[in-house]
Amino acid sequence: MSVSLKTVTLDSKHRELGAKMVPFAGYDMPVRYSSDLDEHHTVRRAVGMFDVSHMGEFRLRGPQALDLIQRVTSNDASKLADGKAQYSCLPNHDGGIVDDLLVYKLADEDYLLVVNASNIEKDWNWIQHHNTQGVEMEDISDRTSLFAVQGPKAQAALQSLTDVDLSSIPYYSFVQGTFAGAPDVIISATGYTGAGGFELYIPNESAAMVWDKIMLAGQPYGIKPIGLGARDTLRLEMGYCLYGNDIDDTTSPLEAGLGWITKFTKEFTNSENIKKQKEAGVSKKLVAFVMDGPGIPRGHYELVDADGQKIGDVTSGTQSPSLSKGIGMGYVRTEFATPGTSVFVQIRGKNLPATVSKLPLTKGTEE
Repeated sequence: MSVSLKTVTLDSKHRELGAKMVPFAGYDMPVRYSSDLDEHHTVRRAVGMFDVSHMGEFRLRGPQALDLIQRVTSNDASKLADGKAQYSCLPNHDGGIVDDLLVYKLADEDYLLVVNASNIEKDWNWIQHHNTQGVEMEDISDRTSLFAVQGPKAQAALQSLTDVDLSSIPYYSFVQGTFAGAPDVIISATGYTGAGGFELYIPNESAAMVWDKIMLAGQPYGIKPIGLGARDTLRLEMGYCLYGNDIDDTTSPLEAGLGWITKFTKEFTNSENIKKQKEAGVSKKLVAFVMDGPGIPRGHYELVDADGQKIGDVTSGTQSPSLSKGIGMGYVRTEFATPGTSVFVQIRGKNLPATVSKLPLTKGTEE
């Protein structure tokens, strides 16, 4: 039985632009328009635009909205001021992660949660299950388009389209305003590439107009549409986790290096057990590594020590366009997690050497 794929609002536009479309998280999505390499370098050197409208958006409103968010997320959302965003995760009861997400504080008693496309229904049901105090929840995913305009020239490319001073939006902050003639656009500086830039949350009815105006305004800066292929190589160079690859229902936030978004100043789902894990120490950790020579690591390849004994598994891997080397992320036994440690990736029957490395693996922009 074939499952019908959902489409983003600008599906026909991407096809007109010659995008190669692939199934991703239940959606038909553009994976590339030209080549992954060209699109990757465009974002690192100039500016590119991703249509990531497959992402999910939930509005949570009411006097108990913050309380609900505090109970289901690991980070401390009480620290958020209006116009601030926060990276967080939804822990499950078994020590793993339901999803990672962004929490935006729009105003007192009014929040926006941005979740992964593949987990929209799962996350909704999870949060709704814990909604015991009548928080008003609204799934606006199917009414919202999301563009990520990323790269060192993003600000210059976009500024003519809004009266909002884009230079005044700090990292993990946002402003709501008119953008390219569309009202009530959330202009956010969170990013998933390390190259700087903005995310634009736009009502679907304005999506085509905004896309066209951005492409026109960005022409002098070399703007190009960018697909999910380059999005993956860009985020991997920065060491940003991808749900379903690097984190999932079986990986703890502490193992994944997400202790910084796990705040024990409050109680949240399974916080007692996660705190015990922190005190006892984890037995495996998510690390990034760079291949010492040829070889491209891929998800599920085994990581071994110098004696060929298994020490972990690759979760994500690719050829880094910026480094011209194979790079990856994976879980290894804790004693192999220190940067500078030698490990080996099993690729086609050979144990090829790699070195555990600090993040990010490359600067977010290229000269």
